Amino acid sequence: MALSPADVTQLAAVDTTRAARVLSEVRSATLAGQRAPVAPRPVIEQSWGRTLRSGVDPERDLRAGVLSTDEVRRRRESTELRHVLPVLREGLLSVADVAHHIMVVAGADGRVLWREGSTPVLRRADGLGFEVGADWREEVVGTNGVGTPAVVRRPVQIFASEHFVRSLATWTCTGAPITDPRDGRLLGVVDVSGPLETMHPATLAWVDSVAKLAEAGLRELHLTSLERLRAVAAPVLARLTGRALVVDRDGWTAAVTGLPAASRITLPKSLAPGRRWLPPLGPCSVEPLAEGWLIRASDDPGPRGATRIVLDLTRPRRWSVTVSGCAGSWTHELSPRHAELLYLLALHRTGRSAAGLAEDVFGDAGRTVTVRAEMSRVRRYLGGLLEHRPYRFCEQAEVEVLTPDDPLDLLPHSTAPALTAGRKPTETP
Repeated sequence: MALSPADVTQLAAVDTTRAARVLSEVRSATLAGQRAPVAPRPVIEQSWGRTLRSGVDPERDLRAGVLSTDEVRRRRESTELRHVLPVLREGLLSVADVAHHIMVVAGADGRVLWREGSTPVLRRADGLGFEVGADWREEVVGTNGVGTPAVVRRPVQIFASEHFVRSLATWTCTGAPITDPRDGRLLGVVDVSGPLETMHPATLAWVDSVAKLAEAGLRELHLTSLERLRAVAAPVLARLTGRALVVDRDGWTAAVTGLPAASRITLPKSLAPGRRWLPPLGPCSVEPLAEGWLIRASDDPGPRGATRIVLDLTRPRRWSVTVSGCAGSWTHELSPRHAELLYLLALHRTGRSAAGLAEDVFGDAGRTVTVRAEMSRVRRYLGGLLEHRPYRFCEQAEVEVLTPDDPLDLLPHSTAPALTAGRKPTETP
């Protein structure tokens, strides 16, 4: 009886040797362009495709050198991940050591920053180049428990020959992304890895739950910092007349006067003191205040003229929208979902209804509530440049979309039907 991908996953929990043999056959057949005995899991098949396009050699592990000790130390001291390291250790290390695993924490660029756990397993990891300072991006090492979760932005378990590079086929790893709750930016990946025989299907849920605890810890730290800023802001705003607010460096509101309450406003990446145009406030006076900004909205509308919108989808996981006009320009980094939605609206300049976008993104026209919620978040930073009923860019805006040279690299994380259909290679007779 033929096995399915789900059957192989279940088999791995009870007979790792047989499951590893099946997956080795699947990998060999797939890379040779032949019919595999079992189709790879979709997340693995998509990762293999990205890795092949990156030029990774499946038979040889060709990586750049590791970071120096000083550079690792510098990155450890500057990353937000350092704040949640105790949570990760408490949630993962005690079990990992008993289960013959190691815990690895890598930055958003795939560089290993911390590595702890079972001493014998650490020695085996050394032989695979899984060491502090090593580069484990998917485009460098192929499908793996650090690089792949960073691309797809969800937890992934990689077992045996699901790894792209053959030398990693004796390994099993489970990684989950950790994102910054302030802006959704990827901070890094926490991974639990070990020899093939240590594979357990429950590891995926375990690592994911600890990663979510870490994100909750970061959220609590952010709320504490807002409270500190609020204590400074309150007496300042009490002395002002007109419309003003105090926000932290990421645009989260600490205090407000004369304006409707908003949890966050969008700030340019390179915000500096002076007169600035900020959506949706318009012309403003910006002054530094403690660990944030004092922003006073002007009653003089001044020049608007934000007429050019550039949607940049060329850089992996660094998608952005830039708005330019006579009042200056500003750039906002996009989440994966917002990148999908704005790309679809750029394709359909006459507009898309909520049901149309739901069909495009989810393959389900009934998911309009989700679409409307996301579009409401998009309009927080694009303001009047986006119209609704239907959703569309305003007619006065010139919209340009920058896309990767290879269509297969366009938002590779996305499973939206409107995007996956465009990524399918053209069949030749």
